[in-house]
Amino acid sequence: MMQMYNPPHPGEILRELCLEPLNISVTKAAKALGVSRKTLSAILNGRAGISPEMALRLSLAFDTSPESWLNQQTQYDLWKTSQKSKKLKVERLFVANSA
Repeated sequence: MMQMYNPPHPGEILRELCLEPLNISVTKAAKALGVSRKTLSAILNGRAGISPEMALRLSLAFDTSPESWLNQQTQYDLWKTSQKSKKLKVERLFVANSA
């Protein structure tokens, strides 16, 4: 699977595709999700990621799958981490083919 170039943080997607179309405030959304406004705000502003529990809460609230939220977070995290891959000190390990 090809990696997306600089995927958006899931918080951006949550804001643009879920909250804004429904004209829901952060306060109202946080209450509906059963989390603090601070917690939701951190996600929306890219300062916190989507946990498995939050993925489940979002899936129940917006009729989506928890996997879709976790996949978005994974893609975002992987892309961010891959930007630092040249700095990683890793030795390649592999099994040679026996002929």
